[in-house]
Parts: sequence; structure tokens; C-alpha cells
Amino acid sequence: MLAIVKACAVIGLEGCIVEVQTDFNPRAGLPSFTIVGLPDNAVKESRERVRSAIRNSGFDFINKAYVINLSPADLPKTGPAYDLACAVGVLAATDQVPLTSIEEVVFLGELSLDGTVRHVKGIMPMVYTAQQAGFAQAYVPFEDAAEAALVEGIEVIPVRSLAELVEHLYGLNPIAAHQITISETRPPLPEGIVDFADVKGQQFVKRALEIAAGGNHNVRLIGSPGTGKTLLARAMPGIMPQLSYEEALDVTRIYSVADMLQSDQPLVRHRPFRSPHHTTSQAGIIGGGSIPKPGECTLAHRGILFLDEVTEMSVHVLEVLRQPIEDKVVTISRAKGSLTFPANFLLIVAHNPCPCGYFGDPVKACTCTPIMIDRYQSKLSGPLLDRIDIHVNVARVEYDKLLSGERGEPSVNIRQRVEAARARQQSRFAAHPHVVANSDMTVSEIDQFCVLTTEAKQLLELSVKRMQLSARAYHRVLKLSRTIADLADSERIQVQHVAEAVQYRPKAQ
Repeated sequence: MLAIVKACAVIGLEGCIVEVQTDFNPRAGLPSFTIVGLPDNAVKESRERVRSAIRNSGFDFINKAYVINLSPADLPKTGPAYDLACAVGVLAATDQVPLTSIEEVVFLGELSLDGTVRHVKGIMPMVYTAQQAGFAQAYVPFEDAAEAALVEGIEVIPVRSLAELVEHLYGLNPIAAHQITISETRPPLPEGIVDFADVKGQQFVKRALEIAAGGNHNVRLIGSPGTGKTLLARAMPGIMPQLSYEEALDVTRIYSVADMLQSDQPLVRHRPFRSPHHTTSQAGIIGGGSIPKPGECTLAHRGILFLDEVTEMSVHVLEVLRQPIEDKVVTISRAKGSLTFPANFLLIVAHNPCPCGYFGDPVKACTCTPIMIDRYQSKLSGPLLDRIDIHVNVARVEYDKLLSGERGEPSVNIRQRVEAARARQQSRFAAHPHVVANSDMTVSEIDQFCVLTTEAKQLLELSVKRMQLSARAYHRVLKLSRTIADLADSERIQVQHVAEAVQYRPKAQ
């Protein structure tokens, strides 16, 4: 008897419906259990899990010939998410599950030997694919139900065990669909986020970071050891605007595939803050593998990618950042095909000015030779620096400021100004859905929305000539000026906005 059950595969961040075709032949001579359709080892081992789960759940596993085909056959199948569909297929093929109950539904989950349905990664994109394909229900592991229920338009049935599922399919003990309610209030920030009020001095740097958050602009922090570069960068999440529901779903989908969601928080409510170690490989930064998986660039999507001690990273790793910064996506090509991951992040890099760290320091003398300094600073190439909007020197904090008990402006006040600027951008770009913040503008949008006064045009022209700005740097100055104007609630870009934007460019390109 042939039974067809639906499951789902995840390739990159996208799902694909998989038909689990189970053929049972009671007249075959020798017992066998074969799974075909490009299964990996985890899928092949499903035979043993399914056999034991069926028997330990109180059902009959007739020791005859079974063939399970995972269709489409040319799509690689990875992971244990097909276990539940395979078990239901075997039970349906042996008349232990009514065939009518498995139509227009998908089954997702790993099986334990005792029949317990366990968590699998990538539930959200799989359920979304099922919803888009027109399926009415999705049967998922109980602990994944809250994540799956984020997808609207499909009924999510949480399953604890194979025995419970079969009773439900027969209508004996129906399982209620999972319901989820998302609060509109901003959740509290995770522990460990620094408040700007606790950072002594550094008003110039704080202003630069406020502008960066206001328009999602990339930042470079340069300074001697101990000046507060890392502290300031780690305070950034406190002034970033709250994720919209659509952005939250976008980020959650990534973290679902990466299996990094917290069990008690199915929806990612805070912008990601990723801070990989400087020894991280190229594949770790942009993603990779025989079947490409998201890297740090994608995990930082809609959030912040902080590269501390960036000059200690491999030059090859740094150079691969060029394309994600510019295109807001990462495209990974392999012999079997190409995958594209989103990578729209705010980049913050921090480093010392030289190997000893004290080049240009007013207090401590630098011990490096000019050649050592040039070699150290050349790790950040001109094209990469050109893609960074804000370059800030982080100076030493004076002793009297460190000693002072006076607190600075709290992060919540800065965040209010940032969110007001983002609201203006959201209204401005309502007809341009691909533009979320000013940094996302293309040349056509820059021409349309970056309207300068006569004085501002003159100053910008003078700056381009004297600083020998590239076309890319010119457009980035315009985007930055637009953000500064938004923070000042100005419809047109004034001369003071351009003047402030220009001062954030590096002295030498």
C-alpha cells in the first residue's frame, strides 16, 4: 500500500515541500527498510528511530519491505525533521492511521526511541512554506509550537508524542491548536547592555553613534587602549529603534534556521548584536559549508555587527565584507547552486591606531616605527574604509570626568530622538519598501530625497574637491547629511548638516 505524507525541507532560509512517499509490500520475501531521495546520514538513521518509536508507542511494525522516497529526489535532505512524517507514512501504509486525516497537512519533528516528538531547527520557515503552499494544518513538536504559531493563516497543532498524534488523527483525543499573542510593548533590554549615562565623557563619540543609529550608518572607532571603544559599541543596542513586527519575523526566521532561538522567547524582539572574535574564519563571517549556512553577517541582519580589534582579523576576511556592506545581502556560490542570505546590518569596527596602541596619544609615547604603523593601518583597505560613513577618534577621558559622579544623558532619551528620525524616514520611504533607513538609499533615492540648500551645495562641492572624495564617499556624505537633518527635524539639508557629516570622513582616503 502506498501512503503520501507531506514534510518540508529548508535550503538556506527558504523552505520546500517534500513528499514522503511510503510503499509497503507485505508479500516481499526479505524484510527491508529503505529511504531514498538524497538523504544525509541523519535522514538515513531515521529508519531506526521510526522503527523503535512505532513499536514503543504501542503500534505494530510489520517486519516486511518498506521503501520511503523523499520527493523531489534531486533536493538534498538533511536533519531529523522528516522522522514524524516517515512514521506517519509507515502507519498509514499499514492501515494504522486513516489516510483522509493526513491530507492537506504537514508533519515536522524528530522522534525519540520512545515516540516522543522532539525539537527541530527551522520550524518557522518550514511552516511558512506550508502556509504559502495552501496547507491547512502543520503538526509540529510541542516545544516548537510557539515559534510555528508566528506564521499566520495556518493552524499549528503541537504534538508531544507519536501515540498522542495517532489518537488525534482518529478523533479520539483532539489536540487544540496553539494560540499566540504578541505584546506591542517594548520588552526590556537583555542584561549586560550599557547605558550611555554610565559612560563618562565622550560626547563627540556619543553624538556620532546617535547619528549612526538614526540612519543605520557604519562606524569606525579609533583610539588608544582603554578609551572606551568597546564600552561605547556595546551601549549601542540601548539606542537602536525597536524592531517592527515584520523585521522581527525576518530576524526570527534567520535564528530559527540557525537554531539559536530561546525556548521562552519564540519571537526575536531585540535587534541582534553580534561580536565575533577576531580569529573568526571567512565562512564564519559570511556563511558557508557544502550546504551554506548563515554567518555572522546574516545573524546581525537588522542589528549590529561589531568587530572589535578589527586590525587583528585576516585581511581576506575583512575584504569579503565589501559586498555585504554595499549590497545588504550575501551570495554564496557552490557547485550545487547559489544561496542568498540577507545581511542588512550596522557595522561598527574598533581598533588601535598602531601595534602598541599609542600613536597620537597625548600622554603615552608610541614605540612603533613608521613602517609598523603603516603596515598595521593598511589592513583596512581604502575600498573598505570608503564604505564606512562615520570615522571617529576616541580620545582619553580626562581624570576629573572619570572622578565626577555626574551621569550623562540616558540611552532612553537618545533612543527617542533616533526613533523620531526613523519615523520620518519610514514616512518618506513609504513608496520605496526596499529602503528601511537612509543608508539603504540608492542613487535615484538620494537625488530625490537629499535636497540641499544653496549654501549646503557649495560646502559639499568644496569638500569633495579638497578631500578628493570618491563617488561612493560623496553619496555616503549625502546619506549621512540626510540623517543629521532628520535628527534636527529639518526637511532640507542645511549647511550645518553637511559640515557635521563631512567631519566624520577620514583625513586621508
